[in-house]
Amino acid sequence: MLNLFGSGKSEHPMADLKAARKILGEIPGNDPLKALEELNHWLESVCEPGHFKPDHRAQLVQMIEETSQVTLRKLQREYLSSARLSKFHENRLWAALFGGNRQIAIACLNCIDEFATGQKGADLLKASMPLLTVRALRAIAAQIKWQYVRYGPVDTELWGTAATVYALAESRKFARTRVGVAPGVAGESSPEQEFLKAVMLAASSPDRLLPAEVDLAERLIAHFSGSFRLTLEHQPDLVHWLDLAASQPPQRLARPPQITPTLRFFGAGGALNELGQAVAVLNSTNAVPSGLGLEDSYAPEAVLDALNHLALYWSPNPPARKTPRHKVKSRLAATWGFDGVLAAIDPARAAPEETRVESWVVENVSAGGFGASVPQIKGDWLKIGCLVGLQPEGGHNWVIGVIRRFNRETAQQGAVGIQTLARAALPVTVKAENAPGAARDGRPAIMLNPSDSATETQLLLPPGVLAGGQNLELERDGKSFLLMPAGLVESGEDYEQVRFRQMIRETE
Repeated sequence: MLNLFGSGKSEHPMADLKAARKILGEIPGNDPLKALEELNHWLESVCEPGHFKPDHRAQLVQMIEETSQVTLRKLQREYLSSARLSKFHENRLWAALFGGNRQIAIACLNCIDEFATGQKGADLLKASMPLLTVRALRAIAAQIKWQYVRYGPVDTELWGTAATVYALAESRKFARTRVGVAPGVAGESSPEQEFLKAVMLAASSPDRLLPAEVDLAERLIAHFSGSFRLTLEHQPDLVHWLDLAASQPPQRLARPPQITPTLRFFGAGGALNELGQAVAVLNSTNAVPSGLGLEDSYAPEAVLDALNHLALYWSPNPPARKTPRHKVKSRLAATWGFDGVLAAIDPARAAPEETRVESWVVENVSAGGFGASVPQIKGDWLKIGCLVGLQPEGGHNWVIGVIRRFNRETAQQGAVGIQTLARAALPVTVKAENAPGAARDGRPAIMLNPSDSATETQLLLPPGVLAGGQNLELERDGKSFLLMPAGLVESGEDYEQVRFRQMIRETE
């Protein structure tokens, strides 16, 4: 689209910066998905060869990126705040968020590559390189984050690209150059700080977090990132490393890596103490510290859980296993959800449908749980916090557990870590004590590790069965029991795990 027989000026609609601002200002914001599609088109268009000089292209890329970020924030809020998205709409949002950041990264990398390879006129990009690098690394990190939200698999090429971009910033001596990230946005960042945000999220075991928790962890990491450290040589408090010449995620220092010029060590640095101070404030006030920049977006309990999670994985001492893990290789049947587990353990109910029972392979066991591989992921039920029933091959009882870790190795295969809740379970029917009429109707429940002589017991209940701390009654084996609520242990999408004080009632 060059006027080869005229002035030589590009006829691209964004050839003039004023015209480009007008085009971007006229993109309607009432349909974020459509707006992002149009913005992606413009990013792709301005990067086509032959239209612009490098400095003009870089200006356009930054203008479009700034507009795209507004739209991406809208889509992210919708994705994370909606409790029950349809699978179709969830896929559309995820694809838009991942794809929008991918297009931003490609456009920024195009400009960076022109500078790195010394293209004609690229020397004019020198002043823009810190900001372009910051934005490129942010867009790459966002793609990795959205893959974490779906528990992977994470494209290792993204790590290779991030490392290459950061290595360029190091070699050209602008890795620590601080720039304002976006107009109207407070705070500054640098290529090194953006790189550290990405690697610290990877080092924080995101495969143990729910999607909203991944986002919260990312926001907390951004807050503490000014205190993170990255060095050429190993230091006692820096227990993670990565190789800038390799396309691989960061690793914990379980054993010393092979020393190369491209090896880098990193860790939380002073952020660990800052995090501890925030935990202390939360514990004493039960309020989110204003300095964290979370406004009123998260409940204090959620922020405290996230801070404790980060503290565990940022510590120079690796998280210790409570019980030894033993490698095994055996099959087990797996069912999921309150209804699926109840149907599996209740002989009076129909056996679970074939589609509700899957075959997994146990890789390791401990007193606290299992590690298993999932040969074929079916549907979208598999997620952190999901209730599962597990029956070892050749066994008769169902072990009850909760998914605590999940990562996809491929689109259809994955690995899970399961915490055992009970090695025996009993289906029971509970009723509200002294409730009139229909309120006396029995509701199904699952008793964990049942024992007549125990003074305390735990039940899995559908949400809403236990209202206002009311006592429950149940009968089993010819005995009547009174259950007095002692505390909620945890809750999932379709269950609540509740502790009860248990009393046997005298019957006439």
